[in-house]
Amino acid sequence: MFNSVLEKHLENFIARYTKRTKTSKLLRQNYRSVLADTQSAGKFEKFYLPLKEIYYPIVGKHSLGSKLWDIDNNEYIDVRMGLGINLFGHNPPFIKEALTKQIERGIQLGLQSELAGEVAELICELTGMERVTFINTGTEAVMTAIRLARTVTGREKIVIFSSSYHGHFDGVLVKAQMIDGNLSVVPTAPGIPQSIMKDVLVLDYGNPQSLEVIKAHKQELAAVLVVPVHAARFGLQLKTFLQKLRLLTKESGIPLIFDEMTTGFRIHPGGAQAYFDVEADIATYGKIIGGGMPIGVIAGKACCMDAVDGGMWNYGDDSYPSAKTTFVAGTFCKHPLAMAAARAVLKHLKTQGSTLQAHLNQRTSQFVQALNSYLEKNEVPIRLDSFGSAFFVYYLNNITSTVDVTANMSMELFRYHLIHRGIHIVGSSSYLSTAHTEEDINYIIQAVKDSVTELRQEGLLIPVSYSEIALI
Repeated sequence: MFNSVLEKHLENFIARYTKRTKTSKLLRQNYRSVLADTQSAGKFEKFYLPLKEIYYPIVGKHSLGSKLWDIDNNEYIDVRMGLGINLFGHNPPFIKEALTKQIERGIQLGLQSELAGEVAELICELTGMERVTFINTGTEAVMTAIRLARTVTGREKIVIFSSSYHGHFDGVLVKAQMIDGNLSVVPTAPGIPQSIMKDVLVLDYGNPQSLEVIKAHKQELAAVLVVPVHAARFGLQLKTFLQKLRLLTKESGIPLIFDEMTTGFRIHPGGAQAYFDVEADIATYGKIIGGGMPIGVIAGKACCMDAVDGGMWNYGDDSYPSAKTTFVAGTFCKHPLAMAAARAVLKHLKTQGSTLQAHLNQRTSQFVQALNSYLEKNEVPIRLDSFGSAFFVYYLNNITSTVDVTANMSMELFRYHLIHRGIHIVGSSSYLSTAHTEEDINYIIQAVKDSVTELRQEGLLIPVSYSEIALI
């Protein structure tokens, strides 16, 4: 059945897909020998040999608003949105104007940016934090936040939670795994030293028992690092757990770090802290605030942030930087273009107020509800969850098919069908922006329906009762 049905479908679909995106494929092949690149249109780690001929990223040519165009001039409605960066769509005029003005002034590195203080002040105003420092990327922001917490506490061990992602530095690339009947912490990938494992506890997010583990280790914990809403579990929004975690860490003298790379400025102007009514000691930001420019932000209470520069002091008296400091540096920190874009973003968010996020969150919720209604009514083994203007696509297990194909491969093939129909979707986390129109949303819904229809004609995505399925 696999050979006669699936292979026939793949032969036909791959021919259409590669013809439409031929230059993207050509560029990937031409530079493969010199460009070591993890990016491809596939989400899953497993390499599915039947899909080999379409494993290449779409190469972008230009973009505007909710749309982008590839090197073959195909138009796409973009729901990847720069991995969550483009809250206002591609190339919004107010950011473009700010960047153009700064380019005309020059890119002065090695000097203090004239905008750094104003940007920090705006961040404090919107988030309620006391002090801010800038770094180059989200990964560096998390790495530096942990270093600050370790400096302040004099401790080394940290807590992270399973299924969370905090960037790609070694110190957080660990996971919990059962080995010989014992729960152990292991690296998530080759090349990560085993020695790092001793300084990290990986706990189950939302599990009350995790609070007990934190309480038992409180004397050795430098920080608890948490992504308030995990990308793969948008339906798991644990306000009560977060508030209990805040109370416990405060009582125990453990800095609580919120990783707000995705939630910061998206769910609310004050981020997840404002949304869940939880005040962290340190929060890390990136993505949206950079307006498309690389940026990392660490914001927090003065008692933590003083480890950057020694704390507050004044000219003309006997004050001096008295707090213990650690090492924080980076050639491109406070890059003039990043500061110009960040100021434009923050001023826009301040002017618009929380109605910007509230309206976009509502539109996303309605979009997800409409799609879920169709999927459930037609017994399609796919579901969407949303948090604010971010949404996550799940494939459901315990399904059957008339062809020999795994659920993950089916999901990957489904995404390729959406890409072929002009929806730029890579991975499962997707986003709506203020630039997406109702016409865009309706087009996406129709593309889903058309993809389901075609796949079902080939024996894939067959109807299955929701009462018989569970999430992968």
